[in-house]
Amino acid sequence: MIHPARISIGVLMIALSIGDEATARVARIVVDQTIALPDGRNESLSGRAYGELDPKDPLNAVITDIQYAPLNARGRVEYVSRFTLTKPKDMRNASGVLWYDVVNRGRPVAMNNSPSSIGPSATKPQDFGHVALISGWQGDIEQTTDNWTVQVPVARNADGSSITGVVLARIANVPKGVNTRPLGMLATLIPYDAASLDTAKAHLMTRSSETRTGETSASDSIPGSDWAFADCTKVPFPGEPNPRSLCLKNGFDPNLLYQLVYEAKDPKVLGVGFAAMRDVASFFRFEAADDEGTPNPIAGRIHHTVVQGISQSGNALKTFILLGFNQDEQKRRVFDGANPHIAGRLTSANVRFGLPSGSGTLYEPGGEGVLWWTSYTDSKRGRHEASLLDRCTATATCPKIFDTFGASEYNARLMTVAETGTDGNADLPLPANVRRYYFPGTTHGGGPGGFDLPTRPAAGCVLAQNPNPEDETMNALQIALVDWVVKGTEPPPSVYPTLARGDLVPNTMEAMHFPSIPGVPSPTGMAVGLFDYDFGKSLDYQNFSGVITQQPPTIRQIIPALMPRVNQDGNEMAGVASVLHQVPLGTYTGWNATATGFFKGQSCGGGLTGGYIPFAKLKSDREAAGDPRPSLEERYGTQAGYACAVKTVAKQQVARRFLRSEDADRLVAAAAAVDNFSGLSPTPERISVGEALCKN
Repeated sequence: MIHPARISIGVLMIALSIGDEATARVARIVVDQTIALPDGRNESLSGRAYGELDPKDPLNAVITDIQYAPLNARGRVEYVSRFTLTKPKDMRNASGVLWYDVVNRGRPVAMNNSPSSIGPSATKPQDFGHVALISGWQGDIEQTTDNWTVQVPVARNADGSSITGVVLARIANVPKGVNTRPLGMLATLIPYDAASLDTAKAHLMTRSSETRTGETSASDSIPGSDWAFADCTKVPFPGEPNPRSLCLKNGFDPNLLYQLVYEAKDPKVLGVGFAAMRDVASFFRFEAADDEGTPNPIAGRIHHTVVQGISQSGNALKTFILLGFNQDEQKRRVFDGANPHIAGRLTSANVRFGLPSGSGTLYEPGGEGVLWWTSYTDSKRGRHEASLLDRCTATATCPKIFDTFGASEYNARLMTVAETGTDGNADLPLPANVRRYYFPGTTHGGGPGGFDLPTRPAAGCVLAQNPNPEDETMNALQIALVDWVVKGTEPPPSVYPTLARGDLVPNTMEAMHFPSIPGVPSPTGMAVGLFDYDFGKSLDYQNFSGVITQQPPTIRQIIPALMPRVNQDGNEMAGVASVLHQVPLGTYTGWNATATGFFKGQSCGGGLTGGYIPFAKLKSDREAAGDPRPSLEERYGTQAGYACAVKTVAKQQVARRFLRSEDADRLVAAAAAVDNFSGLSPTPERISVGEALCKN
C-alpha cells in the first residue's frame, strides 16, 4: 500500500475560488504526491478535495445539524476530503470504469484480485485497466499518515456556544489492576468531549452479567467521588483531567461491565461525509477541471462508476443510498453499480453524536432505518411503507446492486430482517436492479482459504478459526457487476436462503438440524435479533437521522433472527458455496462461542466470528469420539480422490460464473499439493472411494 505524505489541514474555513451559483460540489483539488507503481503502467495521485455545500439545497438539507454548521462568506458549509486516485499513466489504456472503494474506519479494505486491485487496497495487484478511487467520508476520525478521512465542521448554537447531548459509554473486560480506560462503546472509542468534568452530572454503574438479548443483572451505582473524567496512569486519583477518559479510584474489576451516561459537547456534522463522498466521485467522473483550472487527471475517460463498501463501509454505502446521495448537484447518477458487501445494517453517520465506527453491540443504533431493497410496510415497528431505494427511484439515479454476505451476517447483522421484513412472514422480492448472493458457512468477510486440515485458534473463541473463503467468489462477482453495468450482461441469478424453500429456520439446534458433536457448543441462541430501541422522539427512525435523546435506550421488543438450515455435517446448504465448502474438510459455521471473559459462552467477536470443526481422518477415530460426521477416508478415500472432487466442483463453479478460471486452476493445484491423508495406507476400500470421485 502506498501512503501519501501527511496532510496538515488546519481550519476548515478555507477561501475557495467558487461562484455564487455553486451548491454542492468539489471546488478545488490539490495533488500532494504522485507515485509511479512498480508495474510501470500505473500511478497513484494523492491529495485533498476542497468542497462546499449549500445547506438549503434539498440534496444537503437531509444532513443532520447542517443548519448549525459555520458558513463561509458565500453562505456555504466547507469540508476537506483526502483522496487517492490510482490510474494508468496513459489514460488511453483505461477501461473507462471508475471503481470507488469506500474506506472502512478510514482505511482501505484489501480484496485479492478485485477490479480495484491496482489501487491502495491491493494485496495482489492485477490490472483491469480501471481507475481506482478512495476518499475520506468519516469525519470523526483524526487524520494520520495512513488513513483517509474528511474534515467536517462542528455544529454550534447561533451564539457560538456548544451544542450538548446525552452519550452512552460501555467498558468491559478490563484487566485487573487497571484504573484508566478511554471512553467507548466496548470496542469503539467515543470521539466527543464530556461537556463537564463534574461527575455529579453523570451516572456510572456496573453489571455483573449481561446477554446479547438485553437480559442483565441488577446494576450498582458508583459514587461520583470514586471516579473521574481523568487519566490516572501517571498521576494518582483523581489524575489528570481528560474529557474522554474514565479513571476509577479503586481500579476496574474484570468481572464487571461499566456503563456511563454523560453529557457530551460539540458534535461534528458527520453527514457532510456522505456529501463529500458523492461530490469527490462526481468530480472525477464528470468534471474537466476545478474552479481554479486544475485539470481532472482522468477527465473525459470515465463512462461508468462502480462503488463497493465492505462491512462498516458497506453499512455506510447502504445509508448513502437510503439518504439519496447517489444524485449529485447536477441531478446526475453518481454510481452506476454498487456492492454493499457483508453489510447488515446502517451506520450512524447522520446522527448527532453518531459513532460511524460502531460495531453493533447492545444499545448501539444501526437497525433503526429501512433495511430492505423493496417497498415494505414495517407495521411491527409502526413505520410506513419504504425501501432503501425510495429516493434514488424518485430521481432515476439508482445503481445496479449486488448485495453479498455470508453466514455471520445472519448471526449478527440483521440479514433476516433485510430479507423477510420485521414480521418474518414471507420473502421480500428483490427489485429488478438488485441481485443477492449468499456465501454459506463463512465468518465475517471470509476465511483465508486453503485446504489444510489442521486448525488455527480464533482469538477468544471456543471453536477454531473458520478458513472458508469468500475471496474467489467475490473476484468473479465483481467482474460480473462491472459487466452488468458496462455491457448490460445479465449476471448470475441470485442465490440465497429463503423461507419459501425452508432454508431459514429458528435459531435452535433442533430447528437448524445441527448435529450433536462432542465438545462443540450449541448454536442455539447465538444469533442476534433486531432490537427495537427507543432512543427518544427526536430521532428520525425511518431515515436513521436526527438526534438521540434517550441513553441507554429502552428495548421495546426484539425481533428474533432466523438461521440457515444445515445438513448432517452441520454445513449450510443454500447459497453460493465456495469450493472448500462443497468439498469440506469439516464443519464451517458463521457463529462461535466466547471462551473467557465477561461474555463467556455468548457469541464470539460480537457474533461476527465463525468457527471450524474438522472431520476426523479415520472412521475409527470419529467413532471413538462419538462424532456422527463421516471421516475423510469415508468421504474421499485418498488424497487423489479429494483432489478430483475439488477439480469437479471448481469446473462447475466456473460454468456458473461464480469462479474465474485462473482462480479455479490455482485451487485445483493447491488441493492436489496438500496431503491430508498422510499415514493412510492405500487399502482397496479407500482406493475405490477415491476412484469413484475421479470418474465424475
